[in-house]
Amino acid sequence: MKRLSLLLVLVLIFSINSNAQDKKFTSHSEKALKCSNCHSCEIPTKENPCLIECPREELVTVRQSPEEGPEVIKINKLRGNEDLYKEVVFTHRLHSEMAEMSGGCVSCHHYNPPGKIVACNSCHNEERKREDVNRPDLKGAYHRQCMDCHREWSGNTNCDGCHQLNNTSLSKEDLVAKAKAKTHPKIETPDRIKFETPDAEGKVTFLHKEHIDLFGLDCQTCHSNEGCVKCHDQRPEQMKKPRTVEIQHQLCSDCHDTDDNCSSCHNDKEPKGFNHLVSTGFDILKYHSKLDCQRCHVNQGKFTGLNKSCSSCHGEWSWSNFDHKVTKIVLDEMHGELDCESCHTSEDYSKPTCESCHDDITYPEFIPGKRVK
Repeated sequence: MKRLSLLLVLVLIFSINSNAQDKKFTSHSEKALKCSNCHSCEIPTKENPCLIECPREELVTVRQSPEEGPEVIKINKLRGNEDLYKEVVFTHRLHSEMAEMSGGCVSCHHYNPPGKIVACNSCHNEERKREDVNRPDLKGAYHRQCMDCHREWSGNTNCDGCHQLNNTSLSKEDLVAKAKAKTHPKIETPDRIKFETPDAEGKVTFLHKEHIDLFGLDCQTCHSNEGCVKCHDQRPEQMKKPRTVEIQHQLCSDCHDTDDNCSSCHNDKEPKGFNHLVSTGFDILKYHSKLDCQRCHVNQGKFTGLNKSCSSCHGEWSWSNFDHKVTKIVLDEMHGELDCESCHTSEDYSKPTCESCHDDITYPEFIPGKRVK
């Protein structure tokens, strides 16, 4: 009987697994798929599946440090001018170091999924003749990527800026060694930056380090539209365009009122730094000093409009879920029987109110218990 029961159980298990597998895995032939949907070659094999890259609607890009990438990349996909130019030795680490402040990896790698660096020719065709003219070919992509920055920086986009002529005395090994020797000096984070404002009253002192350490802003938050030209503009003066007042205020206006509250930034007084109690009326030093700003200000770059009431984050307090000892005061028997609202009227837990019950005592002259460490 036991053997029969065991046999029935095994049959039931196998039948369940079989049904589950049939529902989970469906043959490709039963789906409206073509091989070309996933494979770039006519006969994909296990060794060479030739899978097509699959960019999502929002292209995925993983951020990496310059040290994680190669020092030098030899760009030799484009052939046809071997009689005139040598292959381009691209200083990858140097460029990635310079891009750290502005856009980072995404400046060049528009699609870079986790665990893989997608080559440019995966998306940009090496042939100039193509059906989709909206996407530049590989040569166009290379030149547009490089020339925009170099034109903005120096106003010079001569070919020999990147392409070494074949008649130069430097060998490929010399070019690689020369490229590896180039590194960008480490960018030190300034504590504060003073801006001269000739068109407005009062200088602006920007607390740079505080915005990074306290408010959690990274370089790309403010410098996403800037590049080498910000510090290394070699163009003639007539080629430089002055920044408008709107552009100068645009970054600050994401967090600050730059329309009606000019004096908060434009004044000659040296700012002391951010004080949460003075600026917001909410003292975080007592119980919230160890929390990151993002614990309460969950929306990036938005620090206003929060409800100061404790219940907005902690819910309703009672003796069952709150230990009064954390306030460094252990209540005596008389006050330990009272509801929280008896001493903390209007949900103000910054200090108790004695006047609702007592006429002759006030806090902190009177302690409703004993202080503890």
